[in-house]
Amino acid sequence: MKKFITACAVMACTLSLYAKDIKEFVVTTSPKMSCENCENKIKGNLRFEKGVKKIVTDLQNQVVVVTYDADKTNEDNLRDAFGKLNYKVTKIAGEASSSVVVGTSCKTKKQSCCNRADSCANKTDCHDKN
Repeated sequence: MKKFITACAVMACTLSLYAKDIKEFVVTTSPKMSCENCENKIKGNLRFEKGVKKIVTDLQNQVVVVTYDADKTNEDNLRDAFGKLNYKVTKIAGEASSSVVVGTSCKTKKQSCCNRADSCANKTDCHDKN
């Protein structure tokens, strides 16, 4: 019985070492994201930041949700990472990632991404055709 209790105690200690403090950083960007290229720029560069687990962007609501391991990074480091991409961020308090809509195409967004130099690759996906 002592061996079983000891084994359980060791397993509990081991599991507690691997417990992670996962948090969400919900922000809006300035300048505003205007097309899928902006979303891809943020996702493509922030994913290399230490501790970042997931990045969800919502072009329609102008929201970025970064899920991160608080043991490896913090909000100041994430702000600096956005700064490297020439974005300033404003934290949105009390928001959750469930309010973020993912996977919408330019067609469903009321943005004209075709009028920009960094437009969508396929102009038929854009809301305003030229």
